[in-house]
Amino acid sequence: MSDHMKRLAAPRSWPIGRKAYVWTAKSSPGAHSEENSMPAVTILRDVIGACDTAREAKRIIGNREVLIDGVPVKDPREPVGIMDVVSIPKLNVHYRILLTEKGKLTAQIITEEASKWTLCRVQGKSLVKGGKFQIHFSGGRNILQDKNDYKTGDTLKLSLEDNKVLAHYALTKGASAMIIEGTHAGKAETVSEYLVTESNGANVVKFESGTETVKKNVFIIGGKTPEIVLPGVSE
Repeated sequence: MSDHMKRLAAPRSWPIGRKAYVWTAKSSPGAHSEENSMPAVTILRDVIGACDTAREAKRIIGNREVLIDGVPVKDPREPVGIMDVVSIPKLNVHYRILLTEKGKLTAQIITEEASKWTLCRVQGKSLVKGGKFQIHFSGGRNILQDKNDYKTGDTLKLSLEDNKVLAHYALTKGASAMIIEGTHAGKAETVSEYLVTESNGANVVKFESGTETVKKNVFIIGGKTPEIVLPGVSE
């Protein structure tokens, strides 16, 4: 499989120049979709601006100077997606990957304390040996729980050090949410209604602004107020 693609063919969420150069790096297969993630080398060069060239970015990554969710990056093409925490210890800077209101991936600067946790959306659940429930999250993370306390579409705040659940945000009326796909990608909204479709159709989430979208496009980011710092807002 090719390790690069033409810039003109890159996902619309990638904030890169389309005509200045012909090629850009292509993400390796991973837990994030291509639309909602970028290769680590591109994040470092084009989004964070920590270096000027892909060669410099690869050298920095090769020296294990970049951490994704607290783990050193090994592959320059590793996909870095929404809610991932990017840390560069040598520069003492930390970022959370989010979407701007125009639906473009961005790196929102955060504090060191905020870099110790992440938000994960519940993608699915399964019953495993021993009667425990395995919770499957966005970003490829999994945890085991004794009780079936969470629903798909809910969001958990997890400690990056030990996967401990720090908080639970349900997909319910009044919850803060970010639309991560579709026409309104990047918009921060407040849920007004969650409609469960009694058929093969997708469940629908309605917002106080009058916008609505299907459940898979919604990422709950807090209770009455967002738990994260939104793009363009200083912490």
